[in-house]
Amino acid sequence: MTQQVGKEIRNSKKTKRVLRILLKVFVTVIIAIFLFIAIVFTVNKISSHSEQKRIEQYGQHVSVNGKQMNVIIQGQGEETIVLLPGYGTAAPALDFKPLITELTSYYKVAVIEPFGYGLSDQTREERSTANIVSEIHTALQSLHIDRYILMAHSISGIYSLDYVNQYPDEVRAFIGLDSSVPALSEQKVDSSVTEQIKWFRNLGFARLQLKLSADPYDRLPYDEHTKEQLNILRHKNIYNTTQLNEAVSMYSNFKAAEKLTFPSNLPVLFFVQANHPVTDRWIPEHEKQLEESVHGEMVLLDAGHYLYRSHPKEISSKVRGFMSGIK
Repeated sequence: MTQQVGKEIRNSKKTKRVLRILLKVFVTVIIAIFLFIAIVFTVNKISSHSEQKRIEQYGQHVSVNGKQMNVIIQGQGEETIVLLPGYGTAAPALDFKPLITELTSYYKVAVIEPFGYGLSDQTREERSTANIVSEIHTALQSLHIDRYILMAHSISGIYSLDYVNQYPDEVRAFIGLDSSVPALSEQKVDSSVTEQIKWFRNLGFARLQLKLSADPYDRLPYDEHTKEQLNILRHKNIYNTTQLNEAVSMYSNFKAAEKLTFPSNLPVLFFVQANHPVTDRWIPEHEKQLEESVHGEMVLLDAGHYLYRSHPKEISSKVRGFMSGIK
């Protein structure tokens, strides 16, 4: 009996030692996690403050609904191309630089940086297609640009569907740069998800995410200074509230676009990646958009989604040839 009691006491002491060790490990892990978060937060705050001073201004500001929208205009051509970015592009005017360089020898090029992009202000207005289209049109009116070729990348293809139907007398042709199609909608994003992303951003983990991700401009025709500015603006604009609100509105914007088609008399040129990594419907859906066009064409490129970064010369050359065939 005495031996049994002694054994139980020893087991009890051993259990307590194990529990104390586990508790110490748990507390150490918790402290390490909080310390890691504090370091990430502090580094982000210091870096953001430093980078803010290094941002170089470009383009010009246009007043739209009491906010400032940034637009860059280059080139002296008789015809104007208006360039619209894809979702989340940190600094459209810099991101489009290789394509702008190729186009400005023949066209005047105006790059719109919508609210929440590049050097433009943010806005609390709903990111519906109607609001985005109206804001872009207001900016162009302020700049007295009233006849132009509309060129759009990715999600701006959805906004452009509405745009060309609202302003058919202004848009001379539409050029899609791997532009989105209504039938292949993005997934619905709930506002509760974006609230979590805001915490992720505010704590500084968005900067860490970019640090650990591959350089999207590696081995592409961007000089080091431009890449530095792009990197700064990626940190500045990633997951900003305006872009997160756009993500929430994206599903309904796609659904609304399902009712729209390009006007049959509008010349339409698509540049499309030949091998989409996710869906085999990418090319067929673009072909459907061209079915009623009297002057429609699609060019397949062996490239990724950001094909204007890697194939600016091919795009510029084809645009000139396409437009020369339009009276």
